[in-house]
Amino acid sequence: MSLFQKNRKYTCFFLAILIFFLSTNKVFAENKLDIDAKSAILIDSYSGDIIYEENSHEKLHPASITKIMVLLITMELIEKGEIDLNDEVNISAHAQGMGGSQIYLEEGEVQRVEDLLTAICLRSANDASVAIAEHISGSEEAFVKKMNEKAKELGMKNTSFKNTTGLPAENHYTTAYDVSLMSRELLKYPKIHEWLTIWMKEMKVGKDKKITQGLVNTNRLIKEYDGANGIKTGSTQDAGFCLSASAKKGNLQLISVVLGCETSKIRFDESKRLLDYGFSNYDSLTIGRKGDIVDKIIVQKGSKEEVDVSLEKDAYILLPINSTKEVEKEILLPKSVDAPVKKGEKIGDMILSIEGKEVEKINLVFNDSIDSAGFKDMFKKTLNNFLTE
Repeated sequence: MSLFQKNRKYTCFFLAILIFFLSTNKVFAENKLDIDAKSAILIDSYSGDIIYEENSHEKLHPASITKIMVLLITMELIEKGEIDLNDEVNISAHAQGMGGSQIYLEEGEVQRVEDLLTAICLRSANDASVAIAEHISGSEEAFVKKMNEKAKELGMKNTSFKNTTGLPAENHYTTAYDVSLMSRELLKYPKIHEWLTIWMKEMKVGKDKKITQGLVNTNRLIKEYDGANGIKTGSTQDAGFCLSASAKKGNLQLISVVLGCETSKIRFDESKRLLDYGFSNYDSLTIGRKGDIVDKIIVQKGSKEEVDVSLEKDAYILLPINSTKEVEKEILLPKSVDAPVKKGEKIGDMILSIEGKEVEKINLVFNDSIDSAGFKDMFKKTLNNFLTE
């Protein structure tokens, strides 16, 4: 029986969880890191809480970090079943003509979606990025519209995309904070981690597939930093050297973003400093997982008499290491509902607070669908009630 199932009240209840010492690790205490970048941010990937930031809302050129949005939209469509990893992509003259980092695709050749994603994740290939965009939307311009729509949906208020590559373009900009938002969203897709963590791979290119491209991940942290699992580098003369980096240790998954570093070495060193700071000072407490049963609700006039209620998403709380603060959990649910009910539909809330301050609200949803009771259901229920009286 889960922690949630032990309490069967259908009115709201209040539960305090005492958090014991989470770790005895060394605490790296710095009030000001002075990151050597134009802009920087460090967030908890699970909760989205900001751990550290410097000029995080300054609009800057993102270079190839732009491709995080390309990856995000592609993963979203794959999960929806609208495209498939084995889909064949015809390479256009426009895709072939991309400059900068590329895998030298040829007009008329055919590549699979999965191979193009690999090329984007490892080599940051501009031609592969455009090819994916054209496959999904018919043109790069149409796909860029999707990118900006998704940015707006995610709350990226200081972002404007003009292409899928990050090559210099007027009014193409974003912020460290906005990059952290789309990075966090991308990491929610488990499959993407398979490509983000590849260090080296070979890929056949050209119409006859006789040319072998050796792909090496541009993100050195994958090899050099314990727990690193993403995400994307970028560099142009205007943008400087940029990196959105992610790493996981224990229950804690962090995302750091640095924009506008003077050298490639600096972007990796400063990303390590940010990640080290986070892992040395914070830990993540798991409150519950997506799908965990919280309680049951009576269903009036339904084909079944009750329905399980579960968490819509994972629930985590970011806390300083050695914290003894109490996390207060409040479950808000009605005593009963009328049939029909639909699986996944919101019915209540779980509110998490620390010292009386709300820090997170998670939707509670129906775990199953229940139809309205038919004649047979009502007859059976009436008969059972009669026999048990």
